[in-house]
Amino acid sequence: MECISVFDMLKIGVGPSSSHTLGPWRAAESFLKELNEQHLLKDTTHVRIDLYGSLSLTGVGHATDYAVMLGLSGADPEYVPIDNIDSIIRTINTQKTLLLADQYNISFNPKEDIVFNRQFLPFHANGMKFTATHNHGTYESIFYSIGGGFVVKEETAANPEYEMIKATFPFPIDKGTELLAFCKAEGKSISEIVLENERSLRSDEEIQKELMRIWNTMLECIYTGCHTEGILPGGLNVRRRAYDLHQNLKGDLPYSNPNEWLQTIRKTKVYFRQILKWVSCFALAVNEVNAALGRVVTAPTNGSAGVIPAVLMYYLVIENHKASDKEIQQFLLVAGEIGSIFKKGATISAAMGGCQAEIGVSSAMAAGALCELMGGSPDQVLIAAEIAMEHHLGLTCDPIAGLVQIPCIERNTMGALKAINAAELALETDPKNVKVPLDKVVNTMWETAKDMNHKYKETSEGGLAVAVSLSDC
Repeated sequence: MECISVFDMLKIGVGPSSSHTLGPWRAAESFLKELNEQHLLKDTTHVRIDLYGSLSLTGVGHATDYAVMLGLSGADPEYVPIDNIDSIIRTINTQKTLLLADQYNISFNPKEDIVFNRQFLPFHANGMKFTATHNHGTYESIFYSIGGGFVVKEETAANPEYEMIKATFPFPIDKGTELLAFCKAEGKSISEIVLENERSLRSDEEIQKELMRIWNTMLECIYTGCHTEGILPGGLNVRRRAYDLHQNLKGDLPYSNPNEWLQTIRKTKVYFRQILKWVSCFALAVNEVNAALGRVVTAPTNGSAGVIPAVLMYYLVIENHKASDKEIQQFLLVAGEIGSIFKKGATISAAMGGCQAEIGVSSAMAAGALCELMGGSPDQVLIAAEIAMEHHLGLTCDPIAGLVQIPCIERNTMGALKAINAAELALETDPKNVKVPLDKVVNTMWETAKDMNHKYKETSEGGLAVAVSLSDC
């Protein structure tokens, strides 16, 4: 059984896309590792990258070309200073050379050596081939970015013995019914079951440290988005809105860092309209940072990165002013597990399933996590996740100009607000009256994904992407 950790579902990386930016970046790193294992790295004189399918059709808008260059350069998306990205890319473009693995200078012309092929490879919509020329010939390797920053090779993913993580979990889970059975048998909440699984991989100290690193990255991202104004890059001339919205909401209390800021928000008005605006502000902030190639947490993807932090902030600043690290960790554990159920049973890749696979899944993750924090039973947690996804079924992915901006940024606000509503509905629901269990909606989402026309799967060949052109903006 495939065992997916919370830290696989919630990865720290650079925007704007987990499948089109973080995935190719990680694929480039894996290619470097292969070259090194084959003792070819130091003898490599040239590298060519062929991008296929969705990576080709919307790759420029998603900075896929930047990602592969940064990955080949040895930069780590979790830690590379964001301010260094432009200078690295500028140096490659002007000097026509690339410092492979941060060690060996090779000739590299991005306009010639990154090739956008419109055709799709049969295994997955997001395919890429790396070809290295070395002193003795060539070496090539094909990777697939399958959503959420996950990268696989066909020969390993197609092997029945292949697993992302070997099945060491004491409570292996593929479906919601299995998760509920473990909760009932052990008398534990969903977060407690997930924590036991994580303990098979890491110590409690490591788990807590990494969960808080994820949350602090989310909080920093919200803070940055709320305090940055201007126009997003890419040519659509989209004005950042989180800054203006935040200015109208924040009041006059002083603060000097994200945690102090969180405390001041707790002292603002909490009328219904203000709550709607705050949640929208948080979600907008994250995805504006994402669109500007900032550092975000895939949750479960970059395009849907704003939903989970917005809903968690809602809980911290509106619902429970006494919440501590314990509640933050609990929220992230539940969200990660729900996301893994969708990944195993359907997809979290918009290139495979449309935006229902990104915003829909993130909304389900946030709804379930919020429901547990609000006192919901394990049954009600899965009811909340089901409600959130049910009302995202069929949502297409049609980014204008291939940029993760319109409609992507606003969709995060909608996903966050639906998650809160879903949690509240679930808390008022008796599980014995439920007609649609979570596993049924996961299956339905996957069937919907397979039926969806490919032009609505992150190709920018349908929907808003053709109704509105770059020249209109």
